[in-house]
Amino acid sequence: MQEMALLSHKSEPVGNESLDKWESVGCGGFGHVYKARHKDWGFDVAIKILRDGVCLFAPKEKALCEEADHMEKASCEFVLRVYGIYLGCPPAVGSPLQQGIVMEFMGRGSVQSLMNDLSGPPPWPLAFRLVHQVALGMNFLHSRNLMHHDLKPSNVLLNDDLNAKLADFGLSRVSSSALNSNTEKKGQFGGSYKYMPPEAFETSYEPVRAFDRYSYGILLWSIVTGKEPYPAADYSLVALKIPLGDRPSCEEIDQMKVDGLKELVDLMKTCWEENPTKRPTFKECLEVTENVLSKHRKGIPDAVHQVLTRLESPTINQHSKTSVAFKFPVQTPEQPRSTDMVDYVRFTQTGRSSVQGSDSVSPRKMSDADKAKFIDDNRAVLIQSVSEVMAIAEELGDMVHGETYSVIEAKETSQERMRVLYQRTFRPGGVMVKAAFYDALKIHQPSLMERLGG
Repeated sequence: MQEMALLSHKSEPVGNESLDKWESVGCGGFGHVYKARHKDWGFDVAIKILRDGVCLFAPKEKALCEEADHMEKASCEFVLRVYGIYLGCPPAVGSPLQQGIVMEFMGRGSVQSLMNDLSGPPPWPLAFRLVHQVALGMNFLHSRNLMHHDLKPSNVLLNDDLNAKLADFGLSRVSSSALNSNTEKKGQFGGSYKYMPPEAFETSYEPVRAFDRYSYGILLWSIVTGKEPYPAADYSLVALKIPLGDRPSCEEIDQMKVDGLKELVDLMKTCWEENPTKRPTFKECLEVTENVLSKHRKGIPDAVHQVLTRLESPTINQHSKTSVAFKFPVQTPEQPRSTDMVDYVRFTQTGRSSVQGSDSVSPRKMSDADKAKFIDDNRAVLIQSVSEVMAIAEELGDMVHGETYSVIEAKETSQERMRVLYQRTFRPGGVMVKAAFYDALKIHQPSLMERLGG
C-alpha cells in the first residue's frame, strides 16, 4: 500500500457506491477509460482503469499512482485535473477489484477525434489557440521538472468550449535533465513512434525534455494539416528514415497564405531539429504562439461556434469527397487585420486546394453499425491491405485479449495477423469492436480508407 500513499492521504478513494451511469468512452495501450456520474459531486468524471484487468497490488499499480501524482503535480488550467484514486469493480468488466485514476471528464474528445470528425484541421483561429494552449501546458509541466513523453493529438483533450488540456501521463517521468543524480532508469521509454525524435530510436537513449519539444513540432504539423504524419509508414521505416532527416512535408502548408502561419512553420521546423540542443524551450515557443494567436483572437468565438454547430448538426452525403468547410471570409492584403478571419484552405483527394464555400458538402458521420458493416463488407481487402496491424491492435487496447495479442505478434505477415484479429477479436466482439477498428483504420491507414470509401 506504500504507492497508494501518493494520493490517499489527501482524499478517500472513490468506489462504486459513489458512481453511477457508467459509459465506456475509449481504450488504449495503458488502459480503459470510462465516463461516470459522481453521485455526491453531481458532475461527470473520467475513470482510467489499468489495462489487462490488472488487480489491486499488481505491478502496474505503481505506474498508475505515479501517473496520478504527476498529473497532480502538473495541475493547471491546461493540464487535465486529477480528483483521486478509484478502487472498485467497473460494471461490465466482470473482473476483481481494480484501481484507476479519477479525472476531469472532457466532453469533446481529443484533437485527434476533432480532426477525424471534421475530416481535416480546425479553422485557423481555433487551430492557433490549440497550439498555444498545448505550449502553455507543456511549459508549465517542464517548469515542474516533468516530461509528458507521449505528446500527440489523441493526448490533447478538449472541453465543451474546445479548450485544450494535456492528458495521458502514463509515460511521464521526472526529466533527467533536471536531476543531479542517475535515478532515471535507463532504456525505459515509450511513446508513439511517429512523434519520437531521432535520438529516441537509439537503444541507449535516456529521455530528456528535448523529446517533448520534438513531439510538439510534429503535433503542430498535424494540427495545421489535419493529418497523421507518415500515414503509410510502419515503425521500422520511421525508425530508419527519421534519423536520416526525413520530416513531414510542408509543401501544402507553404501554399496557405495565413497571417502568422510562416512564423508557426518556422517554429515547427526548429522544434523537429535533429540536434536536441537547437530545439526551443516551451517558454520560447510561447513567444511565437502567443504572437500568432493575437492576430486571430477575435475570430475564435466564430470559429468555435462553426465547429460546434458542425459537430452537432445532422450529417449528410456519406460518400462525399469534399472536406468539411467553414464559412470564414477570405482575408486579402487589402482587408484590415482586425477582422481576424482568414481563408480556410483544405486539400481534396486529388491534391488540389479547395477554398471553403457555402456549396461544400460534408460527409455523413457513420454510426457504429455502419462502421461494423463496412468492416464486414471489406473483410477480404482489409486482410490483404492493412499493414500497421500491431499499431492498430495497440490502439484497440483491452478489446484485444492478451493471449490474442501474443498470437498476433507471433505471426510473420500482416495478412496472417489480420486473419487472427478477425477470427479472435472482431467475430466475437461484435459491433463495438468493429467500430473501434474502423476508427483506428482512419488514423493509421487513411489512404486505404479513402480508397475503400470509408
